[in-house]
Amino acid sequence: MTLMRKTDSPIWHNQWIALLLTGVLAGVAGMLIALLLHEIQHLAFGYSQRSLIGGPPFLQGVSDASALRRLAVLSAAGIVAGCGWWLLARYAKKRVSVGTAVNDVTQPMPTVTTLCHAFLQVITVAMGSPLGRESAPREVGALFGGSIARHCGLSAQETKRVIACGAGAGLAAVYNVPLAGAIFTLEVLLVTISWDAVIAAVVTSAVAAFVASLVLGNERQYLFTSPEAPFSLIVWALLSGPLFGYAAHLFRRMTTTARRQVKSNWQLPVFCFIAFACLGLLSIWFPQLPGNGRGPVQLSFGGGVTLPLAAILIGLKVLSIWLVLRSGAEGGLLTPGLAIGALLGALMFLIVGSFFPNTDMAEFALTGGAAFLASSMQMPLTAIVLLMEFTGMDFSFFVPLTLAVAGAYMTCRYRKNAE
Repeated sequence: MTLMRKTDSPIWHNQWIALLLTGVLAGVAGMLIALLLHEIQHLAFGYSQRSLIGGPPFLQGVSDASALRRLAVLSAAGIVAGCGWWLLARYAKKRVSVGTAVNDVTQPMPTVTTLCHAFLQVITVAMGSPLGRESAPREVGALFGGSIARHCGLSAQETKRVIACGAGAGLAAVYNVPLAGAIFTLEVLLVTISWDAVIAAVVTSAVAAFVASLVLGNERQYLFTSPEAPFSLIVWALLSGPLFGYAAHLFRRMTTTARRQVKSNWQLPVFCFIAFACLGLLSIWFPQLPGNGRGPVQLSFGGGVTLPLAAILIGLKVLSIWLVLRSGAEGGLLTPGLAIGALLGALMFLIVGSFFPNTDMAEFALTGGAAFLASSMQMPLTAIVLLMEFTGMDFSFFVPLTLAVAGAYMTCRYRKNAE
C-alpha cells in the first residue's frame, strides 16, 4: 500500500485554499476600508470630493477647512465614538481581539461585534481621531481567516496560522506593504520562522496587497527623497537609539494605563465627546493634530517643521492620543507611533543636526520614526521593513535604521523588565 504524502493530503490542500481565500478577502476588505475612509474624510472636511484616490492629502484638506468645521467634525466624531462603543459594549457579544483569537482558536471572533468595531474605527479615524487605521483591516482579515479555516475543517494549529495570516494580510492590503504584513504575522502574532508559517504569511500578504492595489494603486505612503545615507547618520543612530527606546517605553506605559482605566458605562460617551471636542479646539490652531499622523510624518520627511512646531506637535499629539484612549475610543497605534518618532527625530535634528555632517531632517525623522515605532509596538523587524516599503528608501539606510531600532528596542525591553 502506497502512503499518501503530507503535501498530497486533502487537509493540506484545504489549508492552502483557506490561505488564498483569506488573502483575497483581506485584500478586498482593505481596499473597501481605504475607500470608505477616504470618502468620509472628503465629505467631513469638504475637499476633493470628486476623487477618492489621489487628490490633496488629508492634512491639506483639514488645513483648508474652516475652524468651525474642524471643531464640528471632531465633536461629531466624539459622539459617534462614545455612543457607538457604549452600545457595542452594552448590547453586542464580547469582542475577541486578534491576539486572543490567534492564541486560543476555541474563541472565535464574533462577526457582528468585530465588523461594527472595525467600522467605528474607520469612521472616527476618518473624522480626525488621532489613532491609527490599521487595526480595522487586521481585525476583519483575522475574522475572515478564522471563519474560512473552520469551514475548511482545519486543525487548531492550522486555524491559528490562517487567522494570523489574515490579520497580517489586512495590514498589507491597507498600506500596500506585502513584506511587512508577512513579517508582522511571523514576528508579532505567530512568533515563529518555520518554513510553513513563512510561506503562508508571505503568500497571503502578497495576494491581499495585490488585490487591494488593483483599485488603490501602488503609490508609496510617504515621499522620501534622501538619496543615500551618510556615515554620520550611523553615528547618530547608535547614539539616539536608547533615547527613542526610553521615550517609547513611557509612551507604551501611558497608552496601556489609559486603556485599562476605560469604563463602559455613562462615562464612555461623555468622555469621548469631551476628548474629541478638545482635539477639535486644538485643531483650530494646529491642523496637523487630527488624523493618524501621516501628515506630520510627511512634514518631517520634507523638512517642513520648525523647532517650536515640532516640540508643540509632539506634546499635543501625545496628549490627544491619551485623551481619546482614556475616553474609550479605539484604534491602532502604528502610524501615531511613527509620527511621534519622526517628529522627535526632526526635533533632534534641529537641536544637534549641525554636529552630524551631510545629514538632513528627513534622515533623522526616518531613523527616529523607525526606532520609536519598533519599541512602542514591540516589533523591530516589522518596523524596519515597514519603513522600507513606506518610503522606498535607498538600501544604504538599512544599517542606520537597524542600529537605531536595535538600541531603542533593547532599551525599551530593559526598562520594561526593570519595573
